[in-house]
Amino acid sequence: MNLEPPSEHHVLVFFAAILCLLVVARVLGSLMQRLGQPAVVGELGAGVLLGPSLLGRASPEITEWLFPDDEVQTAMLFTVGWLGVVFLLVATGAETDLGLIRRLGRAAALVSITSLVAPLALGFGVGMVMPDALMADPDQRDIFALFIAAALAISSLPVMAKILGEMNLLRRDFGQLTLAAGMVNDVVGWILLGAVAGLASAGQLEVGALTTTIGGVAAFFLLAFTVGQRLLDTLLREVRRRGNDAASATAGLLVVVVGLGVATQWLGVEAVLGAFVAGILVGRSKFADDELLHPLETVTTAFFAPIFFATAGLRVDLGLLADTTVALWTVVVVVVASVAKFGGSWIGARMAKLSPRESTALSIGLNARGALEIVIATIGLSLGVLNEASYTAVVVMAIATSVLAPPMLRIVLRDWQGTEQERARLEQEETLRTNRVVRDRRVLIPSEGSASSIMAAQIVDLVWPEGVEATVLTVTNDDEALRPVIASLGNRPVEVRAVGRDAIADAVMAESRLGYGAIAVGAPSLAPDHLLSPLVDQLLADHDVPVLVVRRGRTIEGELPWAHARAVVPVTGTTNARAAQEVAFNLSSRLGTEIVLTHVLEPEPALVAERVGGNGTITADAPIADDLLDAAEAFGAQLDARTTRSVRRGASVAAEICDQVVETESDLVVVGASARRSNGIFLGHTIEQILERCDATVVVVLTPRPDA
Repeated sequence: MNLEPPSEHHVLVFFAAILCLLVVARVLGSLMQRLGQPAVVGELGAGVLLGPSLLGRASPEITEWLFPDDEVQTAMLFTVGWLGVVFLLVATGAETDLGLIRRLGRAAALVSITSLVAPLALGFGVGMVMPDALMADPDQRDIFALFIAAALAISSLPVMAKILGEMNLLRRDFGQLTLAAGMVNDVVGWILLGAVAGLASAGQLEVGALTTTIGGVAAFFLLAFTVGQRLLDTLLREVRRRGNDAASATAGLLVVVVGLGVATQWLGVEAVLGAFVAGILVGRSKFADDELLHPLETVTTAFFAPIFFATAGLRVDLGLLADTTVALWTVVVVVVASVAKFGGSWIGARMAKLSPRESTALSIGLNARGALEIVIATIGLSLGVLNEASYTAVVVMAIATSVLAPPMLRIVLRDWQGTEQERARLEQEETLRTNRVVRDRRVLIPSEGSASSIMAAQIVDLVWPEGVEATVLTVTNDDEALRPVIASLGNRPVEVRAVGRDAIADAVMAESRLGYGAIAVGAPSLAPDHLLSPLVDQLLADHDVPVLVVRRGRTIEGELPWAHARAVVPVTGTTNARAAQEVAFNLSSRLGTEIVLTHVLEPEPALVAERVGGNGTITADAPIADDLLDAAEAFGAQLDARTTRSVRRGASVAAEICDQVVETESDLVVVGASARRSNGIFLGHTIEQILERCDATVVVVLTPRPDA
């Protein structure tokens, strides 16, 4: 084994080249963003600027020193670039919603087929009529034509992902369809490319190798989404169990990414596909932390991705376009590639009954070829299928389609936010992303089957999105006792796990650290020597996720879930109050509950002065109440909640809230708080008095303290 390191000169040139590429790519990327274009456009242009097209002609000595024709130097530079595209695809995969793609399955299938067939057919036709001057070996025209067909069929998943991501379009319906069809395009395209490469090198089609590749890709997807998903879940679960160490989580993620990349590269369909699938698995994992990909995304966006896109243009020599024949056929390749991919995609989208604008946007996205097309052209050059002229034509096509995609997308999508259903989905996703409590993360429900646990389960089902999984952690194996709890969770995914009665509190705390977004627990009115119950007290003492404590109403008879007709929600300017509003407003939008937003003012100034026996003045506080209630109503309107407002005055906030419940015949109170230690657990006098005095069901929404 030869492990001889590169020479000192190699290292010097490598870092100098990286520095130049990074600076120029970042500068041009920032310039493009100021002009309203994605940074990737400038990053792609950086390579053209520093390559033989411009700097190579203006100062060939500098270009030759920075980017010498040296295998070691080239390998070092392009390895960094490939790491960039691999990491970029991980983040893109995590944004890919297989559930949404499944719902759009017919459209994804039709677009994938038509966006492949048209470029293959037209690409083969163009290859058969291109002049000999663009062929490395005119005697192998059929192989050349097949290579052009495969090259025109492949899209560039990294470039599409970068463009859609920078334009905030990844979560749009057409964005998800673009990713799905792009993945299919790439898989099929790379398989075809492998077949053509075999023809070029061996002179015949290697049926055995082709069959192995196709079977291997099918097996890869099957194993990745079954065994691979379980292994990743186990890895991330163990990381969380050990304290959610960021370094361990990132190391584990990189092992999975590189491992899947090795598998797909070995199958002949490029490591980027494995990285993309790894990202999908991360996005599907219920143990993935929200911040898991953040460090990787940051370093990729700032360093690796600009290097990758910049290196893509280094081998482009636009000077060859001075030849009229080369220039003419380059235009032909660009036009045919664009028309074939756009037309094929558009036809498939319209067959799937997508709107004309959505079909157009999807077709533009799939038309971006980008850096992988340059890799394909490089393969053709090394195999002796392409010469310098045809290589330049393919590379110019790749860059042109990538540069034209963003402005065309902006034109098509101007003032168009999609269908009403899509807008509602995007609004819900944005709300869940910014919420503190009600998010798309699993909910943990400790339960012994008590009436309060049933109520807690019902609150969870009415407040959290339908697809969010609930885990019922119980000390009983009595299926009959748990049946009402599970039934209250509706049709959402439910996991039931039993633990020992003596270890229930420790088990709940340990479980809560495994990727849950909230804990919902039922509690009795009061317990001897405890605020609510021993379990609840321990949860409140050491929770790092939001906790909903549900104390069932004292006047409720039977064990059937109660339909909450009206709820009182105290309004203050605190983040705790905002968290309570999240819960109440989601309940209202789902069930139709009327939310009585209530702000309690101090007693009238004269009464306060008389009570305290002083002559001090009390400032007016009614305008502040109006501002707080206006903000709460606006928040409720975003979630389609039914709200009314009320301003009360009184010396005791708890007493006023309880009176409001009675006067409005409300059956629910939702209030926010933070737990504090003070000779036990202390929620504040107001909360504890409401729990003690109010007969309605009380939901206390507790968010972790900032210093927790």
